[in-house]
Parts: sequence; C-alpha cells; structure tokens
Amino acid sequence: MENDESTDGPQETGLSLSRILDDDSIEHLEHHQSADTPTEGWDEETTGRLLEDGYCVECEDQPAQMHCESCTDNFCEVCFAAQHRKGSRKQHKSKPLTVGNVKKPQPPASSSNGALTNGQDEEMDTEDVDSDEELEQASQPRQTLELEPQPVIGGNVGEWFVERSKYIPMRLTLAERKYLRLLEAALNVSEYTDKIDTIGFGLSKPKRIVQQIRELCAILSGLVLATDYKQGQELFQDRDFKSNEIFFQQLFELGRRYKIMNPDKMRSTYGKLIYLLQDSQLPEVQDLLEFTCINPIKTVYGILEEHKATDILRDDLIAIATKEIISEGRSRRDIQRDIKSKERAIETLSSKYSVRGLSQEQLRQCLYSIGDNHAFLRVNRDPCDRMIQYLKHYFHPTQAQDPKSSLAIRSGRNGARLSHDHSKQYAYVLQSLTLWREILHDMFRLWSLAEQDLLAESSPYRLRDTGQGLNRVQPAPKTSRMMHGILNRAQRSVGSWVGSSVIHMGDHNVPNALMFIDKYSQIYRILLPITTTLSQIPSLKEKPAIHGLIEEEFGSIDGLVKEILADFFRHGFDGSGADNFYDAGSCIDGRLTSAWNWCSSIERKRYFPVFLLTGFVGFDGDW
Repeated sequence: MENDESTDGPQETGLSLSRILDDDSIEHLEHHQSADTPTEGWDEETTGRLLEDGYCVECEDQPAQMHCESCTDNFCEVCFAAQHRKGSRKQHKSKPLTVGNVKKPQPPASSSNGALTNGQDEEMDTEDVDSDEELEQASQPRQTLELEPQPVIGGNVGEWFVERSKYIPMRLTLAERKYLRLLEAALNVSEYTDKIDTIGFGLSKPKRIVQQIRELCAILSGLVLATDYKQGQELFQDRDFKSNEIFFQQLFELGRRYKIMNPDKMRSTYGKLIYLLQDSQLPEVQDLLEFTCINPIKTVYGILEEHKATDILRDDLIAIATKEIISEGRSRRDIQRDIKSKERAIETLSSKYSVRGLSQEQLRQCLYSIGDNHAFLRVNRDPCDRMIQYLKHYFHPTQAQDPKSSLAIRSGRNGARLSHDHSKQYAYVLQSLTLWREILHDMFRLWSLAEQDLLAESSPYRLRDTGQGLNRVQPAPKTSRMMHGILNRAQRSVGSWVGSSVIHMGDHNVPNALMFIDKYSQIYRILLPITTTLSQIPSLKEKPAIHGLIEEEFGSIDGLVKEILADFFRHGFDGSGADNFYDAGSCIDGRLTSAWNWCSSIERKRYFPVFLLTGFVGFDGDW
C-alpha cells in the first residue's frame, strides 16, 4: 500500500512501536493543515461546521439551558441530565443560563414575501431550519404546560387546553365514518406489505409500489361508486387518480386520525396504511404516481386557529364542557346533574364563539374531541396511577415487613434475569410505572412526531431481518428526542434511577417509530385487566362459598390482593421475556417486554381462578 505523503526514509520518519517506546519526545502525530482548518482528533466527528453560540455542546441542535461549572460547557436540560446522572459527573455544579450568560439563538427574520432575511444575503437550507424548529417545539424542555395537572373545574384553565389541543385529532363526523368503513374494507383485502416488503420479485420496487397504490385507489373508487353512485360518477368518470388527489388525501387522513384517537382499532390495517404512505414519499414513486397521498392531521387547535377562535380554549367554562362524567360509586341524581351542566356549558361556548365559517356544530365537535382525549387518558394513563397507589399502599419502600411482602428477585430464579433486593426492586417498579404514565400522558404528541419521522422524505428505511422477520428499520430522531425528554422528566420525578436508561429506536429491537407507538399503546392492555380484577375482588366476599375459599387459600381478601401485586411487581419487572440475554434486562423497552412475559404465564398462577371469577377474559380482550 502506498502512502499519500512522501517520506525520506521508512525508519527515520515512520512511527513504530519500538520508536514510540524509546523516544519520549514523540507526543502525537502532527497533520499538515491550513491555518483556516480546525484541528480534529481521530476520534472526533468531522461535522464540517463549528458549534453555534447558544446551542448545546452535546446534541448541537437544542438551545443551551444549563452551564456546568466543572465541564465549562453549556448543555440543554436533557443532555445535561443524561451526562451528569451518575458517577463523578453527578457532583458537578451547574447553573441555569439566562440572557446575560449566553447568547440566545435567534431564528432568521422572515420578510413579508416569505424570503429569509437577516441583514445579509445568506443561503440557508430551509428544510434543516424547519426540522430544527420542529425538534425544538416538540422536545425542548421549555415551560411545558402538559406537565401541570389538568385544571380543576371552576379554576383558571390558562394555556393548558391550548397546548393540549395542538395534538388532539378531531372526532370523525358521521359522513367521515362512512368513508372510514370503506377505507378499512379496502385495506383488509389489500396485500400491500406482502408484495412490497419481500426480497426477489418480478418488477422493480418503485413500480410495485405504484401498482399497489393504484390498485388500492381503484378498490376505493369502486366502493365509493357502490355506496353513492352519483358521487362516484362525479369523482371517477375520467378514471384519473391525479385529479382526485384531494379526495384520496382526505380519505387516508381520516384513517390516521381515527387510529390515533382509538389505538385498539385498525390493528391490522393501520400498519398497511402507514407503510403505503411511507412508500408514496419516495421521489421515484412520486414521479410515477404524479400525486401525493399525505395530508396533515386535522387537530382541534388547527380548526380553531384557522377561524381565529382559539379564545374558546382559554375560557374557564371549557373545563366543564369537556369533563368526563364517571358513574362509578355515584347516584343517578348526581350523574344527571353533571350531564345537564356539561350540556349547558357546551351550548354556551358553541354559541358564544361561533363565527362565520365555523358553525356551532363544528365547535361542538371540537369540544367533544377534547372530551375524547380525557377518556383516552382515563383508560390508558390512569391504570398506571392506580398501580403506583397499590405499590405505595401495600409495600414499604426500603424494607419488607414479611417474606410475602418482599419484592426481592434473583437472576436464575423463576425466570428472572435481574438481581435486586427489596428496596431496589421497589424503586425499579416505581420508576417504570412513572415512565409509562408520562409516556401515555404525552401519547398524542408522540404519535404526531412518530408519523413525522415515518413519513419524512429525508429519512429512508432499510428492509432487514431483525430476528422477527423482515422489518423496516428507520431512524426516528424526533420521537427519540421527545422520549429522552420524557425519560429525563421521569428520572427527576423519582429522584434516582435503577437499571439502564437506553431507549431503543431504529434498531433490531424497535425497528421504527410505528413499532414504538404500537408497543407503548398496549400498556393499558396489561394494567387495565389487573386493576379491574383488583377492584372487583372485594365484592367476592358477598358470596360465602367464594369468600371461604379465598380465606382458606390466601388468608384474607387483602392477602389475595397483596399476593397478586407482589407477583406482578417481582416477575413483571424481572428482565425476562427476550429470546436472548442481551435483548432482555432493565432497558426502557425491556421493562415492557418483561410485563408481557408475565401476562403470558398468568394461567399457571394459583390465583388465576380469581381473575376468571371477576370477569377476566384475557389481556387482549375488551373490558
């Protein structure tokens, strides 16, 4: 192999192990560089640009918020917490940055005609600017109003509903639900992923994609024509898909919108839809298809902002108009009173803020959509809160009162792959449930970012075998950034962190953002049946035979509840469930894998008949 630079002699100037050991004057290898070129080490990334003033030294795309006095570097809040979580760096002193400490990065000013102006003519990549702004908006730990508790009825709602409504999809109307059924029917018979995500086929992949998209559009055209002949004739009389671009965009958008509001629906068809839209973003596919299939999701805030009616979200009466009325443990009279007060609030707000172009019915739909969000949180997030309450009520945080109350696990026993004493396992379970709660609280925002990552033109996927078949492996920078912010929030809330804080995204464990969303949208399928069973157990004592059986086997009702909880807190969080040792353990996704593994073995538990007596049908059923 020839060297690029000329040398006088191979032994006089070359570096060898003997010369390095003998000659103490050799410090490092000098590179011939111009004065304008900054020197870089062999282990440093060549970015081709210097770090801009005011940005985090670690991620380089977020505004700096913390200054470490020991490192003498500026970090954003997420990176600072990740770099100084443990070890010697944990003792570093820091101070928050203010306007006087660091120059705040300012986006370039925009002129009236949309051109970027900052005092001089500069060429800027608008795509990168938009990407950075979206990342900052999505994950920057600014004063996030979502972290505050939901406003109480009668209190000042402030900006809580404004921020929340930016990610709440609009509820489907009756006319849209008709087209949703047509879309689901077409997706059910489609073999899109079977013909696209395969190795070895007759046509090239772009041609196969275009053929399958046109075939799906043709099926939809036929279904619309069969449902409404007059409308079908108007839309498809020329058999030109390009001229009906808006119709197909709206059709695909309402399917995505419905899925976000109802994660338990479209379980087999949503993946086809997203992968189809993902492929439609490929440049070679767009050239052949001649139209785009993607429309932004209709959100509550988007509809209200379009008609300049966002003040309805700041009206204190909106807390009453969107509250969820729960009937458990309440009299019929109280329930009817709440229903009437809610209806009066909805009518008052819809008549007060209706403007030209925004009818009262549309405003009602906006309020109903926010109410649907509250129902989503109650079903998905609240089981995490109840499990945290059970953990704190029945178990001591530092020491077990008796062997049955001990949460200690040891690797190799009963399938466990972690070794924790009682206090460490208590903290491990608490932080896992807290993290799940925070993820579900921001699920709509995460879903929005996940779709942006999946449908990004600048982020292609790779089809590879991940050990679970062929999967589309694609990076998800926006979703990952948001997840690191949520993880940082959970770490601060619990104080300390046990186990790994690795978030799998875009690898063989979690190939893409769709798999991530699907994984965490199933948490309620684990926790809701458990909390439902635990809440129904006290009613079993009304039946003498069952009550006697419980006392004979478990000592008491509380003993039964405690045994179920102890078994779940031990072996639902023991690092098991993966097909090999390296993919299991205490990482962020491994915790959920362990919980699913516990669910698969519940039939072998001695308390399983109690689950059946309380109406349990499975962890994948309807409750």
